[in-house]
Amino acid sequence: MRTAAAALTALSSLGVAVLAGCSGGGPEGGVSRNAPASSRSASPSPSPTPDWNPRPRSIAAVGDSITRGFDACSVLADCPEVSWATGTDETVRSLAVRLLGPSRAADRSWNLAVSGSRMVQLPEQMARAAKERPELVTVMTGANDACRDSVRLMTPVADFRASFEASMRQLRAGAPKAQVYVSSVPDLKRLWSTGRVNELGKRIWSLGICQSMLADADDLGPAAVARRDAVQDRVVAYNEVLRDVCAKDRHCRYDGGAVFDFRFTGTQLSPWDWFHPSRDGQARLAEIAYRNVTAAEPPARGR
Repeated sequence: MRTAAAALTALSSLGVAVLAGCSGGGPEGGVSRNAPASSRSASPSPSPTPDWNPRPRSIAAVGDSITRGFDACSVLADCPEVSWATGTDETVRSLAVRLLGPSRAADRSWNLAVSGSRMVQLPEQMARAAKERPELVTVMTGANDACRDSVRLMTPVADFRASFEASMRQLRAGAPKAQVYVSSVPDLKRLWSTGRVNELGKRIWSLGICQSMLADADDLGPAAVARRDAVQDRVVAYNEVLRDVCAKDRHCRYDGGAVFDFRFTGTQLSPWDWFHPSRDGQARLAEIAYRNVTAAEPPARGR
């Protein structure tokens, strides 16, 4: 994410060598599962996905830095080879590798995600994806819309919806029958509660990473609690948009909140920013996606 990259530029003062030596025991995967009950919406019936093919033969991935593998291999760098969606790393076993096999995954998948992008940039990515005529498009975006310098700067829900609807129209204009797998936005509050136990992680966060949620990580006063709850509520609202818009398209399948719900551990966050997924976190995302894409029915829950 762009804010993470800007913050990490300041890490020269901390010493990149120190960070590299702290990879053991650090969190690794910016996904989660633990939202407070008060912020969870009711679970609707799963939307039908008629004609869903559980074994697509080509994949295009759109989204943000998570799908680009940012900070998973080295500091301040994309690492698409470990992407949960299209990577070739044998320890991650991306969705493309699991569905297509290693050799075909390299030839029949396209990673069109852009680190730092928000939902407003998704229509352009979808237009590019449509040109490849993939049988499956994976979507993971929205965390950057909530991860801003302040709560006030978060993307309004109405704008988030309008951009996602425009994205689906762009795809359908060029690839009317492409299947779409939509991942929920990760639980940023769970990320805060998991990462705040690490002093180095909090020091890195203070440089400017996702300040709407991660600023003043040890502050448990009323204002800080209200700020984090506001971010959490916005993420839940974004996921409701993803679910609802996807449900209107017969070739779209939402993950039912699986990424939001995932109980990641500290070993699944990047040791360089304690925010993005590492290889292990990317592998967990690949497992979730493969399970949902190949399931006979769409996930029953929704957040």
